Formats: sequence, C-alpha cells, structure tokens
Amino acid sequence: MFEQIDIGGGKIAYEVDGEGPLVVLAHGMGDSRHSYRFLMPELVAAGYRVANVDIRGHGDSSTGWERYERTDIAGDLVAVVQHLGAPAVIVGQSISGGAATISAAMAPDLIAGIIELAPFTRKQSPSMIGLLRSRRHRTGMIRLAQVMMRGNLTSWLNYLDLAIPNKPTDWEQERARIETMLRDPESMAVLQAMAKTSPVDAGDQLQNVRCPVLIIEGSADPDWAEPHKEGKKIIDDLPAGLGTLAVIDDAGHYPHVETPAKVLELVLPFLRSAFVSEKHDNRA
Repeated sequence: MFEQIDIGGGKIAYEVDGEGPLVVLAHGMGDSRHSYRFLMPELVAAGYRVANVDIRGHGDSSTGWERYERTDIAGDLVAVVQHLGAPAVIVGQSISGGAATISAAMAPDLIAGIIELAPFTRKQSPSMIGLLRSRRHRTGMIRLAQVMMRGNLTSWLNYLDLAIPNKPTDWEQERARIETMLRDPESMAVLQAMAKTSPVDAGDQLQNVRCPVLIIEGSADPDWAEPHKEGKKIIDDLPAGLGTLAVIDDAGHYPHVETPAKVLELVLPFLRSAFVSEKHDNRA
C-alpha cells in the first residue's frame, strides 16, 4: 500500500506491507525506497509490518524542503512512526543511519531499536594517511567531492560502481533508474544539499540513545579507509552495552543491496530481541 503524510513543508511517501511489529526502512541520499527491494519482502515474510520510506527530496516524497539535515530526516521518520503506530525499529542507511540515532534520542518511547547500515553518525575527521594508503577510499572521496561541488551525475554513478562492489543481478536496470531520477535538476540539488550536511547533529545525540543499536558495516566501503573502525567509534560513543557492531566481508556502502541474505541474518535476531525488550520495559 502506497501512502503519503503531510509534514510541515511537504509530503513524505512510503510503502507499507505486512502485519506485526513495525519496522521503518530509510535509504541513503541519491536513492529511493527501491533500495530495500530485496530486504522488505523478506521482513514482511518474517512477520513484520514494514514501512519503506522515501526520505525527503527523494522518490515520491516532496522536493523543495528548506533543510536536509539528519535532524530533519529524523523528524520525518518519527512522524511516520506516530502515524502508523509505535513502537518501531528504524533501519537507516548512510545519512539515514544518523537520522535513526536522532530519532531514537528524540522519541525514546516510540523507538524500540535502531539498525544502521554503513552510517554517517558522528563527526568525520578525514585521515590523510587513510587517503594515501587506500586507493579505494581516495577514489570514492574524489568522486563524492565532484558530486558535492559540481552536481556531477557521472561522478555519482561512478561512485556507486565503486561503492557496490558486489553488483546485484538487476544492477544495470537499477543504475539506469537512479540515473534517470538524478537527471532531474531538483533531485540533483537535493543530493548536493545532503552531501554538504554534517553528521555532527547525530553524533551529539549518541549519548542520549536508550534503545539497542546494531551497526552493520561493509569491509569494502569506500567511504572510510577502515570501515570497522568507524563502526566501533559509533559503538564507543553510545551508552555502554547498547551497541553491537557487525562487519560483512567484502561488502561496500550498500550491504542490503549487495548481500541481503547476510544482512537479514543479522537483522532478524536483533528485531526479535528489540521488540521483546520493549515489551518487557513497558510491563516493568
């Protein structure tokens, strides 16, 4: 079922299916809810009600928002949870990983847990040593810089080719879909705006999270020279005992697209535990 809700400044679109505890999926910048095309049906089959969201400025959601910070995306996700009925676990990738952290901090009574895939959730400190040592990381950062500064579509597509080292069987069609979407000047302007945001607002909220957190990194993610270290830093900034880090070997920045079965193996036990803990806390 396709739905839209009005939020101050525009509309947020999402697709909802299934019955059971609520799981909200939020993709990364320059993409759409189609990013979760492999994960959503498996979650529905596992007994969850899944809301697959087009984050602001993407897919069927409105463009033309004044702001595209993680805090703004978080407010949209909380609004979806409120509309559909809490509690929920939020799954956020990349920029939406940071938004998931903020959602959990701002609405602890609504969010039972968060899963962050290759997230940008804390202040970034570029490492010259890392850039020099890792050609993959250096190339990725150059391509992202060209997108951020010039809105270069070819650079974004080349970045995706690097960031998704394990291409799904439908990659040719999916790449064409993304290219068509970003040829629209408004969509490219949104991508540029999000590329210029800082995850400082998410990092500031890590200590305020009260629910369990699962961080999933891909070892071949070009966004960091050492992705596992970035994941560990997020875990270390959370309150003790809340966070778990998993690293999928050879996956890039889109593990849910490249290795959906491996992501599902990590996600399903976490969901069961998070919703059981939430019920226990409410009874207490």
